[in-house]
Amino acid sequence: MELRQLEYVVAVAEEANFTRAAARVNVTQPGISAQVRQLERELGQPLFDRSGRSVRLTAVGAAVLPYARAALDAARGARLAVDQLTGLVRGSVAIGMVSGCSLPVLARLLAGFHARYPGIRIGLSEDTSERLMEGVRTGGLDLALAGVTGERAGDVASFPVVDEALVAAVPLSHPLAPRRTIGMAALDGVPVISLPGGTGVRSAFDAACARQGVRPNVVFEASALSMVAQLAAEGLGVAILPSSVADASAETLRAIGLSPEVRSRLDLVWSPGRSHSPAAGALIHHVAHALPAA
Repeated sequence: MELRQLEYVVAVAEEANFTRAAARVNVTQPGISAQVRQLERELGQPLFDRSGRSVRLTAVGAAVLPYARAALDAARGARLAVDQLTGLVRGSVAIGMVSGCSLPVLARLLAGFHARYPGIRIGLSEDTSERLMEGVRTGGLDLALAGVTGERAGDVASFPVVDEALVAAVPLSHPLAPRRTIGMAALDGVPVISLPGGTGVRSAFDAACARQGVRPNVVFEASALSMVAQLAAEGLGVAILPSSVADASAETLRAIGLSPEVRSRLDLVWSPGRSHSPAAGALIHHVAHALPAA
């Protein structure tokens, strides 16, 4: 009995077809059929009923299938364990990040991780925080840098990466510019520029408005914080920005604190309920030790 034979059994059982199973494991159809028949001769019992249009497991095949899967999982686990112990972690990680994210801390984290594990491929994708969280929950993403408002959900774990106050940013000549702080009610009906719905900044702002009974008049949405700041500098409205972004545009914008304070948080999130690959586990471990907030 060979591992490849067990792999072929699993493929045929899941595809219910020898031709599709052969394509899945990259062998010829006669080759996979011959190996399965050889295993059946060794076991002394047929594993598949080939009499119909689709291939079905026999009672013996159904009994063997869980053990075949377990053997393949054990073999993969042994290979990964050896890789980890010898420092040869391989594989890939899928990371999502909020659209328009340009945090230096993320680049530094990934650079340090790549220097330590050059064999791991890193795939980055951008989306809204809502869809990133869903990707983490469904397994489409190993980790995500997403905006979080309020208490984090119980089905995800996280490390805080950024936690800062949101401000209202206006041109230096704007009537509100002399103010150091403004209440949320001051934004009622005022043209507002913000990130789109589903982003962490926008979710935090919308939640704060709802608590204060304010209905913001969002006239412009941009996917990048830098564009939100530029639109405000042109006098098109009050920009809702993290304080660090507003401070970087101090030559053209005045940052005004919001009262009560509204904070936006970016967390690196993952699902602790899923079995992570060694590559993803290595990244989580790296972040845990690299971030002061972790």
